[in-house]
Amino acid sequence: MSRVKNYLSLIRFSHTLFALPFAMIGFFLGVYHQELVPEAHSLPFGSLALKFILVLICMITARSAAMAFNRFLDRRFDAQNPRTAIREIPIGIIAPKSALRFVIICCILFMICCWFINPLCFFLSPAALFVILFYSYTKRFTVLCHLVLGIGLSLAPIGAFLAVTGYFAVLPLLFSGAVICWVSGFDIIYALQDEEFDRSWQLHSIPASVGKRNALVISSILHVMSALFVLAAGVLGGFGYWYWFGMLLFIGMLIYQHTLVKPQDLSRVNLAFMTANGIASLMFSLFVITDIIVTHKH
Repeated sequence: MSRVKNYLSLIRFSHTLFALPFAMIGFFLGVYHQELVPEAHSLPFGSLALKFILVLICMITARSAAMAFNRFLDRRFDAQNPRTAIREIPIGIIAPKSALRFVIICCILFMICCWFINPLCFFLSPAALFVILFYSYTKRFTVLCHLVLGIGLSLAPIGAFLAVTGYFAVLPLLFSGAVICWVSGFDIIYALQDEEFDRSWQLHSIPASVGKRNALVISSILHVMSALFVLAAGVLGGFGYWYWFGMLLFIGMLIYQHTLVKPQDLSRVNLAFMTANGIASLMFSLFVITDIIVTHKH
């Protein structure tokens, strides 16, 4: 059990909460939004239940692979950074080779699940893995690393929608746009903690490039854009009052996290990063899914 706990800690399993709710939005859009997918209503319950389980496994394995690969690749930097020196690989709880084997196993499981979902998901699975694993390299050469992370997590609603339907639609793409801007914005806030370390080790991040104050401005702009994507999705999707209430909660949590962090005071970064964003994602998805079921189920 301690070995399992070590790996759950390595991949920060609780952070799955960020993207998983948006995957559920994509899944239920595919199931219930009749205007988008009229034939989805003919799928038997057993088939939908299996797809739901496979989507969950895909989400967990893809994110676990990405996080473990990041820890493996950044182990030298993590060992030098006082904030990250206590992570599992630097202190020797998990060997680098073991972490890499874990990444490979997760990638294989991800592709196997995609095979059982549908051919399109399987053929797109290598591209999805490339994006989420490639993120770990980006801090070495571009300040846009935050956006690459956002793109990786934004695959969740699109992928879950494809799992049900087998084709693309505009509405899930709008939710993906919201995820890109939302995740990029809060990752910038999280990166404020390593501004000086990143600069001294010539690692690229927006805080290291433009400073804390300007980084917070950029984060705010990205979160405004995320809110606009959510608004556009609400209008295009013809959602009801459950959606709009969830949207207000989501935007409220975006605003709240920016009240917690100041350039001269980073003591509440973790509260903004984990608590505010976890609540934002979970509550928004609950209200959106409720609206999808209530408004569009026939």
